[in-house]
Amino acid sequence: MSTHSRKIATAALLFFAALPGFAKDTDAEARPIAVQMYTLRNIASLDERLKIVHDAGVHAVETVGTQDVSAEELKRLLEKYSIRAISTHAQLADLRNDLDGVVAFNKSIGNATLVVPYLSEKDRPADAAGWTALGKELGELARRVQARGMTLAYHNHDFELVDFDGKTGLELLFEAAGPELQTELDLAWVARGGHDPAAMLGKFGGRVFAVHAKDNAPQGQARDEGGFAALGQGVLDWEAILPAAAKAGVQWYIIEHDQPLDPAAAIKTGADYLREHLPASMNR
Repeated sequence: MSTHSRKIATAALLFFAALPGFAKDTDAEARPIAVQMYTLRNIASLDERLKIVHDAGVHAVETVGTQDVSAEELKRLLEKYSIRAISTHAQLADLRNDLDGVVAFNKSIGNATLVVPYLSEKDRPADAAGWTALGKELGELARRVQARGMTLAYHNHDFELVDFDGKTGLELLFEAAGPELQTELDLAWVARGGHDPAAMLGKFGGRVFAVHAKDNAPQGQARDEGGFAALGQGVLDWEAILPAAAKAGVQWYIIEHDQPLDPAAAIKTGADYLREHLPASMNR
């Protein structure tokens, strides 16, 4: 390239970088921020939901199952809004009964991480031995998923945080599972379970695929939103949590609100907060 051509190219880059839309998209892509689609479940169409994610300047999502559409349709809509699927919540029953189908669907949309999102009451262990047994099962599942070129993670609520002689059910599960199983720590539920999110992150260093970045409202407030708050607007200590998350090797910060009155506003508030507080060097 000639000196004259390089000058033209540099001038063009500087011009486009000065445009608001260009700068916003570049800034958004420089941080590992995603949206859990469960937050948007009450928005009428999948197209509208993904548009909200795009308009918040976020370019990654964690899907919920198949989002009730075909893989082809989901892929089309993701591409329409320049959004990538970085993980999905896959029910344990589906992983047990149709692992190949779950893997095939997600590979076709470009997703490589499956997350067990929730345990029905019948699947919740009653004692320490039960958590260990479940961990062994999930470890075997994780190895089967890994053999198919993907990763398995587990997402917590508060019922995993019951104590058994100094260790939570969650810790017993992961000890039994082995290193192939990753964790997706839901920080608001960790706090609701009576634990410090920053300290809990320290216990899972090196195997935290993602955190669900969400907040709890002050006690007794936001009852019409399940007691949750938009990220950074609640009681969690993010000044302690974010450094602990970085130290633990968190790969993705997934914005979620379980019962938002205004889902679009909750996502934008969360995205803005993370863009302000996460280093721009955290490229994905």
